[in-house]
Amino acid sequence: MTVAGFLARAALAAARDLGRTSAEIATERDMLTALFDSRRKLGWAGSNLNQAVKALNSGADTPQLEAATAAVRRAADAVHAAATSILERRQAA
Repeated sequence: MTVAGFLARAALAAARDLGRTSAEIATERDMLTALFDSRRKLGWAGSNLNQAVKALNSGADTPQLEAATAAVRRAADAVHAAATSILERRQAA
C-alpha cells in the first residue's frame, strides 16, 4: 500500500468512527508518525549499507560496514515495534 493510500484509508476510517476521543486520535497519530519516521530512517540506513557493500565488493576497505548494518537493524526494529503497536491497538479496539 502506498503512503498516500494508507493515509486516505486512515482518514476515512477516522471519519466513520466519530466516538473516538482526541487522545485516542493523538496517540494513533504519534504511532503513525513514529512508523513513517522509522521507515524513512530504514531507507537511509539501507542506502548506507548498499554503499558499504558496493565498496566491499570492489575490494575497498569498509570500516563503516558494521555501523551501517547496526543502523539497518535498529531502523528495522523500530519499524517492527511501531507496526506491532498499531496492530495491537487495532485488535484491542
